[in-house]
Amino acid sequence: MKAAIVTSFGAVPEYGDFQDPASAEGESVVAVTAAPLSPIVKGLAAGRHYASGKTAGFVPGVDGVGVDPTGRRVYFLFPKAPFGSMAQKALVASDMLVPVPDDLPDDRAAAIATAGLASWVALTRRARLRAGETVLVTGATGAAGRMALGVARHLGAARVVAVGRDGKRLAALDADRRIALEGEDADRALRAEFDRGVDVVLDFVWGAPAGRVLKAAAADRGSRAGEPRLRYVQLGTVAGDEIALRGDLLRSSGLELLGSGIGSVSVKDLLAGAGELLAAAPAAGFAPPFIAVPLDAVAAAWDGDPRVRYIVQPDRG
Repeated sequence: MKAAIVTSFGAVPEYGDFQDPASAEGESVVAVTAAPLSPIVKGLAAGRHYASGKTAGFVPGVDGVGVDPTGRRVYFLFPKAPFGSMAQKALVASDMLVPVPDDLPDDRAAAIATAGLASWVALTRRARLRAGETVLVTGATGAAGRMALGVARHLGAARVVAVGRDGKRLAALDADRRIALEGEDADRALRAEFDRGVDVVLDFVWGAPAGRVLKAAAADRGSRAGEPRLRYVQLGTVAGDEIALRGDLLRSSGLELLGSGIGSVSVKDLLAGAGELLAAAPAAGFAPPFIAVPLDAVAAAWDGDPRVRYIVQPDRG
């Protein structure tokens, strides 16, 4: 079969021939129709992600949309190595498949899952968002951040706050408040939002932006009546893997630091969340921007604009 192949960690995958997968009991060979090129896919292929394997010589891709042996359109998660989703076929545990709604095209379903699954699971499983609460999203101009704003609204958030570096890109987002970190009054604006009341933070970037947001949220607090609860959910580290965190920020506020990802959430919960997200998508109108490319263009997409979410389609000529 044709596939994208990681021949060495850190190298751009090569388009070529790869062995066909054969299923054993409890496994399914899925004919792939759409596979997202997401940051986690690049991290795994570079050997940088905490879930990366030890050797190269595999097909990248952690999820996708395709057709199972019964002819059912499905979304699948975590195909079995070395058969990732960026190939004509993927090998998947049969219990790692969920149906795709009939009125959701393959490429759009893949784009919704890759952009929205992190925030859907974080809000439903980790932060347990309640109707009427306020959600602040850092990294809001990225694909996952933009989607998080819509997911939060769909799940009942009364107010959403978008935080990012680029004021022009922030201006295009559907949010109740937009805060550009490059602005002169950004820290004051952040503090004002937390004074007003933020219940959940979805942080897709960490690093220096997280330090600023956490300071605005928790510094110089300490009400004798007790500070309100704030669930801060860490989802990505594109701005840095580490921050300096003062202990008194935790002692003098209602701040709760959480993570959401493989390990802090079970694989079964991730898959169930994907099924819920896709089932909700048609009525919710989720439509994240993406560019669909054929499998033989994977190298160009790999080195393409990092602000664009690419969907690789093996059956696209």
